[in-house]
Amino acid sequence: MPPPEAVRVEEMINYFSYNYESPIGTGPFSINTEVSGTPWNQDSLLVSVGLQGQRIDMSEVGARNLVFLLDVSGSMNDPDKLPLLKQGLGMLVNNLRNNDRVSIVVYAGASGVVLQPTMGSDKPRIMEALQRLEAGGSTNGGDGIKLAYKMAAKNFEKGGVNRVILATDGDFNVGVTNRTELVELIEDKRKSGVFLSVLGFGTGNMQDSTMEMLADKGNGNYAYIDNKAEARKVLVEEAGGTLVTIAKDVKIQVEFNPAEVESYRLIGYENRKLAHADFNDDTKDAGEIGAGHSVTALYEVTPKGSKTKSTTDKLKYQDEAEPSAAAKSGELLTVKVRYKKPDGNKSKLISLPVSGDDRGIRNTTKDYRFAAAVAQFGMILRHSKYKGSASYDDVLKLAGESLGSDPHGHRKAFLALVKKAKSIQKSDPTLAKRQ
Repeated sequence: MPPPEAVRVEEMINYFSYNYESPIGTGPFSINTEVSGTPWNQDSLLVSVGLQGQRIDMSEVGARNLVFLLDVSGSMNDPDKLPLLKQGLGMLVNNLRNNDRVSIVVYAGASGVVLQPTMGSDKPRIMEALQRLEAGGSTNGGDGIKLAYKMAAKNFEKGGVNRVILATDGDFNVGVTNRTELVELIEDKRKSGVFLSVLGFGTGNMQDSTMEMLADKGNGNYAYIDNKAEARKVLVEEAGGTLVTIAKDVKIQVEFNPAEVESYRLIGYENRKLAHADFNDDTKDAGEIGAGHSVTALYEVTPKGSKTKSTTDKLKYQDEAEPSAAAKSGELLTVKVRYKKPDGNKSKLISLPVSGDDRGIRNTTKDYRFAAAVAQFGMILRHSKYKGSASYDDVLKLAGESLGSDPHGHRKAFLALVKKAKSIQKSDPTLAKRQ
């Protein structure tokens, strides 16, 4: 079983795609909400807030200037590291357009360019450079990053996609290893319009938190790849979202109505919460949304007048004497979203009020129910004090009834994962006691 603190529930929920409505008009994304009873707590409500990124025809996207920054140090010598990295990036290369451009920078004891900028029309040359790579030496990740950004800037594609794709097991042990120094470097380079995506490979010495942090600071995304199917998901199925940013510094703020809500809690996002004052501060960095990507947040809400003792976070202004006229509106909450255009510095605001709903969970969408099942599973793995009546069987039932079309089989794979966790716990009764 994974260590409880290593389980990020929000990443589990957002691993899956959801069939949210596409944005109408020129906005980069739509806001989708749904409310019903919480599956693991009969006295609370579960609120889903989903952002759906604009789905873009990749043929209409400007030319891509991609720099593959590849870790070829000795720690990458395992089958699920460099060999899998070659396979995954090979899939991406096969989908390049003729006017796209790829450079390859490697780093180990020293850093160097192994492929000068090469057009997508010359795929054999790019593939040959990938296949020549061999692992060996210690890791000079910091110098490699500097060189990769230099290559990206040299071939900057105005109006196109400019991105460094860092592929590594994250074992930075030589060169610029100071996290502050790395962050400052990446934050400075993102101002130029060159963004960073991070692909993690392998197990054992996996520096997951470092890679997530670097991607966040580089206006990009982070994905962990442990098999060929996962490589296809990230680099082929979701290539638009991986490579094309449609909105940056996206911040979600949910304001709950104290006349309707006793207390609430955000499920997951423990290391991504934003201070209240930072919502309107355009200098504060936040997450990015890629083309076609969706972002889902779940809130567990205790309604006003609930008979049970609240286990969620108290509202800061709960003891205000007389509710305002707005508070008497019957609205449960208001979702506010701020975002910037990929090349912009000033944010825009979208606001959407949400009313309560007494629908039973069986009358909700399959996406809502599946996300709720994933959240349950995450809370069980984290041994969360909020998991209430959640059990593996409940997760399997709810998720099994909510698979939807599942064209790539990712939701079915989730069922297999839950069954595996259940069998591990069954074989080790002490796990249940620790929970």
